[in-house]
Amino acid sequence: MKLNLKIWRQKDANAKGELVTYPIKGIEGDMSFLEMLDVLNEELINKGDEPVQFDHDCREGICGACSLQINGEPHGPDRLVTTCQLHMRKFNDGDTIVIEPFRATAFPVINDLIVDRSSFDRIQQAGGYISVNTSGNTVDANATPINKHAADEAMDAATCIGCGACVAACKNASAMLFTSAKVSQFALLPQGQVEAVDRVQNMVRQMDLEGFGNCTNTGACEIECPKGISLENIARMNREYLSATTKG
Repeated sequence: MKLNLKIWRQKDANAKGELVTYPIKGIEGDMSFLEMLDVLNEELINKGDEPVQFDHDCREGICGACSLQINGEPHGPDRLVTTCQLHMRKFNDGDTIVIEPFRATAFPVINDLIVDRSSFDRIQQAGGYISVNTSGNTVDANATPINKHAADEAMDAATCIGCGACVAACKNASAMLFTSAKVSQFALLPQGQVEAVDRVQNMVRQMDLEGFGNCTNTGACEIECPKGISLENIARMNREYLSATTKG
């Protein structure tokens, strides 16, 4: 397969970036998208050129590091997959593929296709945890009965890998889906009730401080999310926030 790649190259957050065209051939349909980029980088290195910088780690759809904007879509044209799980058979011989970093003020470019998503870490640190006594007076987690429906919904919310596709897909660059998933996974469980009031207020406050936009219920975030995180989590977080501010 022969392809025409238009890849965003940018030295750092302060440098001016541009799309650079790279023709490539010999790409197999069973290659992953990242394997295709590996082939390109090997060619660039052999020619003495600077390889394209892109983020990756597990290459198994777990870590969320491999986030790329491919032809205007976070993680590309497939659904419920991350970039590392996207196969080249989704493209045709002769296609032009535009590859860019996720675009958001809160995700500044580090180099080429790599963005800084530490804003997500700070939102998580603001309240995405529970307090557990580990000083010898611990309680077995299984000793607390949890409704099956609530447990399933909490697990669904906890599958969020923090890749940032929701932000990249949103016209407002909102992080509501990410934040609501992190709030919901605790709000649905009895273990999360102790910090519930502070959690939602602190995480929403940090989300706003990071410069993410507001949610206008477009729904693009859920469609592009590789884990299928539901918009219902945003509604739940709004209820949690309303309740918390009323109590406060």
